[in-house]
Amino acid sequence: MDTVGKWTAGTSYGPVLSQTDLYLLNTELELNPILANESGAFQLIFNLSNGQMSGYNPNSRERDLPFTQKDEPATLPRVEELIIITEYSPWCTIVKNPQGVTLGDVCTTLYKEYSEKMVTEKEFDSLPPRQQEQLRRYAQSAAGAGNWQYYSPAPAPPTQYRRADWLREKIFFDKLVRKDGYAKQRLGYAAPNIFVLVLSTY
Repeated sequence: MDTVGKWTAGTSYGPVLSQTDLYLLNTELELNPILANESGAFQLIFNLSNGQMSGYNPNSRERDLPFTQKDEPATLPRVEELIIITEYSPWCTIVKNPQGVTLGDVCTTLYKEYSEKMVTEKEFDSLPPRQQEQLRRYAQSAAGAGNWQYYSPAPAPPTQYRRADWLREKIFFDKLVRKDGYAKQRLGYAAPNIFVLVLSTY
């Protein structure tokens, strides 16, 4: 007899907890092994800057694998909302899905938050001058990388910066972790659905 895998995609595997239910029950959430970077069969490769998603098998790295697990639940029990913060930026990303947040929801929302939203002037001014210059240079090199043509003049420096530019070279998803102390420091409270995003350069 075949058995259904614990992380199999589907809508009929237990309740989806609302934010209120989750906080009243104070239920611990188990993070999908792909998001925790603990899957023995699939290592997620996700670029927050350009949205490319794929993966590889850590035991067989010679080829990329398609991200077919994107419909799997992000947590068990499933929840309507995840809150993601990171030590590399000041923003808080809220991932929502009334049918239960999936791996695809997490990746798509992070990509949109960091590629489509711009750094405000006030946020830019909050950086020390050295980091402002690093952000300018990184954004200019990222903007020029896709526009190279033979004998073309250098592109004008950007006047607005994407949130992904703020991250500079740390644009690859590594894993999500629970850090209640950091969550309290950043948000003033900790909860089972608040995770810290760890990023890497490759």
